[in-house]
Amino acid sequence: MATNPPTGDGHRKGAVRDRSQTYNPQNQRWTKRGPDGKFMDQKADNKPFKGVRREK
Repeated sequence: MATNPPTGDGHRKGAVRDRSQTYNPQNQRWTKRGPDGKFMDQKADNKPFKGVRREK
């Protein structure tokens, strides 16, 4: 499990498990996929999620 102390410093120790992200070229956004394979969330800007592995 990833830990985040101290709070407010903007970084994480370790990666987020069972999640991945992929880039959607149609709307130029990064989309997060959960452990069941369904899409969970999409970034409002065009930067990738922090600490989430990328799909190839």
